[in-house]
Amino acid sequence: MADAGGPGDDTSAEDQIRRFYPLSKHPPLRGNMYVPGRRRRRSGAVKYAPPEVSRHRGHDGDRAAQGDATAVAPRPAKAARREMHFVRDKRGHSAARHWQRWSMPGLLFVVTLARLLVAAQTPLSPDEAYYWVWSKALAAGYPDHPPMVALWIKLGTLIAGETPLGVRLLGPFAAALGTWLMMRAAQDLSPNLGRAGRAAVIAPVLLNATLAVNAGAVIMTPDTPLLLFWMAALAALARLIATGNGAWWLGFGVALGLALASKYTAVLGGVGVLLWLVLVPAMRPQLRTRAPYVAAALAALIFAPVLLWNADHGWVSFVRQGGRLGDFAVARAPQYVAELVAGQIGLATPLIFVLFGAGLAWVARRARTDPASGLLACVTLVPLVVFAQHALGARVQANWPVMLYPGLALAAAVQGARQWRGAVLVGGVISAVVLLQAAFAPLRLPPVASLARLGGWNRLAVSIHVLSGGLGSSFVAADEYGLASELAFHLGAPVSAVEPRWRHFDLARAPLDIGSGLLVISNRRQELPDPAVWGHAEMVLRLERRAYGHVAESYRVYRVTPPQQISDAALLPPRAVSVGLGYDR
Repeated sequence: MADAGGPGDDTSAEDQIRRFYPLSKHPPLRGNMYVPGRRRRRSGAVKYAPPEVSRHRGHDGDRAAQGDATAVAPRPAKAARREMHFVRDKRGHSAARHWQRWSMPGLLFVVTLARLLVAAQTPLSPDEAYYWVWSKALAAGYPDHPPMVALWIKLGTLIAGETPLGVRLLGPFAAALGTWLMMRAAQDLSPNLGRAGRAAVIAPVLLNATLAVNAGAVIMTPDTPLLLFWMAALAALARLIATGNGAWWLGFGVALGLALASKYTAVLGGVGVLLWLVLVPAMRPQLRTRAPYVAAALAALIFAPVLLWNADHGWVSFVRQGGRLGDFAVARAPQYVAELVAGQIGLATPLIFVLFGAGLAWVARRARTDPASGLLACVTLVPLVVFAQHALGARVQANWPVMLYPGLALAAAVQGARQWRGAVLVGGVISAVVLLQAAFAPLRLPPVASLARLGGWNRLAVSIHVLSGGLGSSFVAADEYGLASELAFHLGAPVSAVEPRWRHFDLARAPLDIGSGLLVISNRRQELPDPAVWGHAEMVLRLERRAYGHVAESYRVYRVTPPQQISDAALLPPRAVSVGLGYDR
């Protein structure tokens, strides 16, 4: 290819770079070299690096473009090329290459094995047991979330059986794949070659040191697939910025559609990307191309089954999630906001939380002039504003903002976070202690709700099984979804679940009018069984679920005889193991 800017060519070097990289004035930052003015190949990488096209703030070329009369305008391209020289950041690139080829795979292998061990040893939470029930009745939607988590659990249990490891099997591998995606995205979004190698280390390590990601890798919730697909979406957009290849819009569309099929909050990321295209001048030309619209169509196509399911079920899922918006409670708003902040400090770990905040501030200042910074700022600030608004009227669960973490980790990495090693060390130690305590309980600590509620289900199921057989009960029932799901997982027999949500599941109706049975109710609820529903109710036993050497929860067991069939009763199928098999504490 002939050199641009020959004799008499007064085209600026920036314009020449735009011919190769139409999305940005910045060259891609790949490989191990800058090659000025002409193409050279080494290790398959091609680089263009005119010194006057800099992504550092305050550079004379950028100041001149902004109308600063005191700035020195960029020199003619040919003269600039004569003064350019081959630059190789040997130290930075060697470290990055070693990280990619050896350190990261080895570290990921060890961490993934550790996460699999913790996933196998930690008892299922009530929500996980509930999602496992979803996998026994696959559908295009559910009253609470889209179906992706049920599909993941189904695949995991087909491979590893209906065990805690089977339910969570894909989580550790998804975290490992997401780590690689974060490394690639950090390289593509970094402002210069030297910082690219550093960012490729910082971003994935910071993210994996957070308690939120470590917990999400060993506990299966809708956030687990959401994080993977959202990281894939960010990686696709990072490639788009680095290469200018519009085909990456297709990858983004597929990833966004899968994220939407995982959790509805993914729509906030899509809104952030739209805002990025509108507000960042360098990205506005993309709105005149077909690629973004094709990406939106792909995402909508993947998400369409969820929409159709909701249309057939009275939009129950959208009503449930959308009903949380727009609330405002003046009296309790400070408490809810404080809980939101404290929850994120805990899940991110304190020092990483500070680095996330510094990275977000850095990309927000550069958002209008740098497409990479603009992307990270928009996809982070849009969800952040929505969650902050929600906290003014209702409690925001600590895990809801987790989808912000990949963007925040990338922002901290491209900003060149200082003291990141100390932050990673503190975060890793906190995460390791929490996960080890959840799996093995080496420390006899006072009961902690988030941990104590996990254990003791096996012994409780054995007690109920023995009692049911002794009384000749026709059924075992519960009117809380978490309790009913845990009993179905551990009891080894069908459990009758009674709650309005179950009418939306493709499950057999529970025949409760065939005789007397047992109704299990938590002591957290003080009300007695409704005689109109359960008929005569006689309390026959009080049971305790003990975990970590403490009482996690107490229950009352009633013998009931429903006078008629209950319309909202579903029969939860048991798992394919006998009662009493497996872990417990």
